[in-house]
Amino acid sequence: MSLPNCPQCNSEYTYEDGALYVCPECGNEWSQDASADADDVKIIKDSNGNVLQDGDTVTVIKDLKVKGSSLVVKVGTKVKNIRLVDGDHDIDCKIDGVGAMKLKSEFVKKV
Repeated sequence: MSLPNCPQCNSEYTYEDGALYVCPECGNEWSQDASADADDVKIIKDSNGNVLQDGDTVTVIKDLKVKGSSLVVKVGTKVKNIRLVDGDHDIDCKIDGVGAMKLKSEFVKKV
C-alpha cells in the first residue's frame, strides 16, 4: 500500500499516525478520510445561488469599502474575468479605477 503525497507541499515522505497522515517536511496533518475526498472541488456560489466559475462576469450588489483607503466599490460595478481562490474572500479580480481586489462571493451576482 502506498501512502498519498502531502496535499500542501506534495512531499512523498508522508507517514501514518493513528487516523492521520503526517508530512515530516511541512508539518501538515490530514485525516485519512480527507485524502479520499481530495478530488472534490469546492463549489462557490453567488448571492443568488448561481455557481461561479473562473472567467465569469459578476456585478457587485452592495457598496464595499476598500480596506486601507477611502475608495468605495459602488453597487452595480461590473467585474469581468474573475478568478476563484480558496479562503474567506474567494474571488480574485481587477476592478477598473480600484485595481486588484479580493471579494466575497456573497456580495456579487453573476451576470
